[in-house]
Amino acid sequence: MSDKPIIKKAEQGLKNQFEAVVTLIQRTRCEVMRVANTALIDLYWQIGNYISQKIAAAEWGDSVVQQLADYIANNYPENKGFSDKNLWRMKQFYETYRNADEKLSTLLREISWSNNLTIMSRTKSESERKFYIEKCIGERLSFRELNRLIDTAMYERSVLAEPKLSTVLRQIAPNAEKVFRDQYVMEFLGNKEYRYENDMKVALIDQMKQFILELGKDFIFINQEYRLQVGNSDFRIDLLFYHRELQCLVAFELKMEKFKPEHLGQLNFYLEALDRDVKKPKENPSIGILLCKDKDDEVVEYALSRSLSPTMVAEYKLCLPDKKLLQKKMREICEESMDD
Repeated sequence: MSDKPIIKKAEQGLKNQFEAVVTLIQRTRCEVMRVANTALIDLYWQIGNYISQKIAAAEWGDSVVQQLADYIANNYPENKGFSDKNLWRMKQFYETYRNADEKLSTLLREISWSNNLTIMSRTKSESERKFYIEKCIGERLSFRELNRLIDTAMYERSVLAEPKLSTVLRQIAPNAEKVFRDQYVMEFLGNKEYRYENDMKVALIDQMKQFILELGKDFIFINQEYRLQVGNSDFRIDLLFYHRELQCLVAFELKMEKFKPEHLGQLNFYLEALDRDVKKPKENPSIGILLCKDKDDEVVEYALSRSLSPTMVAEYKLCLPDKKLLQKKMREICEESMDD
């Protein structure tokens, strides 16, 4: 009898033990980085507070901040990152959030300094800052990913348009409004018109990382042209995902045209097949998303009002939204609500 299976089993046992040690190392390293980042943000907050108070009390003029930066650079060269420009940013950081609620003050210490600076410089209100801070934490956004969300006016889109969800979807997934959107921006595909659904599908696969960033990082891509066999017939779902928080399959169907009520019939059929033949017992009912070139909201509302499936209808845009126009709409809505 060969000793090789025994040796391989022993080697695999050691490997598993070694991996357990590596997991401990990586977990501790992440925790150290998190604690270090929190301490750094807190340091910048305290420096900003100190400078702000000195200037407010007229003890320091603008030139003193430059002198402070020079003093640190000349006497403590090992302390990098304290130029006059950065010191002014620390003051602005403190003054931006000093009157914020306690929850927001805690959250901003959980994201990187570069992301804090981006949010501080590119947003206009506390609610907008809170929105992007929570996005950074929840989806662990990099500096580049955060800037893309701001470029695509994610905050304005979320406030202005609620996603069009069926009643069943709202019932089985109360958090669906926070997960799905009324409109998806896919500027990474290039500003070109797609004649065929397959062409756009292939382009999305090529840019899957960007597509998932737009959808939300809890989405896990399963496959394109996902095959379903019902009876003696084969059917294929354009794109199939799994959502970690909702714990369910999510089927995307692409339409290169304006939404039509009959589109829902096909999607409902796919969801029934997924729930009967693919969904695991512990998973929640599957959700279907119709991603259309355009839609009439009133037609969508009528179509979804009696839908017995957890579905929604959204539209896609292949170019960046006009942020100024969206911000103008938000101001108009705020003014109307104040008049009421």
